[in-house]
Amino acid sequence: MKRLLDCTATDFEKMNGTDLKQAILASEGRTIVAEVIGSITPYYPAVTNAEMAAAFGADIILLNYFDVFNPSMEGLKNVEPETIVRTLKKLVGRPIGLNLEPVDLEAVQMEALNKLPEGRLATERSLQRAKELGFDFVCLTGNPKTGVSNTEITKAIHRARTIFGPEGLIIAGKMHSAGVAGEAGSSLMSSATLHSFIEAGADIILIPSPGTVPGFTVEKTAILVDIVHEKGAMAILTMGTSQEGADEATIKQIALNSKMAGADLFHIGDAGAAGMALPENITAYSIVVRGKRHTYVRMASSVLR
Repeated sequence: MKRLLDCTATDFEKMNGTDLKQAILASEGRTIVAEVIGSITPYYPAVTNAEMAAAFGADIILLNYFDVFNPSMEGLKNVEPETIVRTLKKLVGRPIGLNLEPVDLEAVQMEALNKLPEGRLATERSLQRAKELGFDFVCLTGNPKTGVSNTEITKAIHRARTIFGPEGLIIAGKMHSAGVAGEAGSSLMSSATLHSFIEAGADIILIPSPGTVPGFTVEKTAILVDIVHEKGAMAILTMGTSQEGADEATIKQIALNSKMAGADLFHIGDAGAAGMALPENITAYSIVVRGKRHTYVRMASSVLR
């Protein structure tokens, strides 16, 4: 098994979730995950946001706002809906995952919530459909104003593990409140929450990066990451509060603080530009995490390798 740093498109084609998890672990905290939206006009319409993010240094692409029952990808023309995910994987030469949202209809709302189509919810049908479409992993989390709670995330992890089996890769957690009262700021996540996610079957726990959510300092985040590691899981530290559109100095500070807190994977969100981080911020993020050597090799590596 190669570390993800050394993997090329042909390596990724052969991987299941267990392989991908091991490759990430072997990279020792140097994996970049870029979240993108494909359902809106891309940053530059000649290519998809996924291709743009990959070109600027992302190792893994995470699709957001993707309806599994109505698959679409702006910037990708003349492709059958059933083959969109597999076609996109060939174009970017990287693993591609999907956000699905465990909405809690009983949660106390902190604000007016949006109603989501079933194809974006973490239901049994949607999870099964995601597997059929060819996603490499699933991320159970919440967008703003959706009402996703930690309780429902735990339930969704159980469903996902049943459907994807022992070789599936499951990421779970929250990068902000998602509109749920009592799960905002420093109250967003507790040690008990982390335990429940891991015991339910999550491989990678999603935690806000230091400085992205009020109260999440390097020290606090490091304690949470240590708990995750002690339980045998990995931690992905996230930038999901629109700071992906901040200046490069801010991106670099978040990246270095996340490294000090013990991140295994570094996530950058989709709200910097038109459905993705500012491209140069992905590169800046990567360079802090692993230097120009690994960043430029990832950017330059052909999908034919």
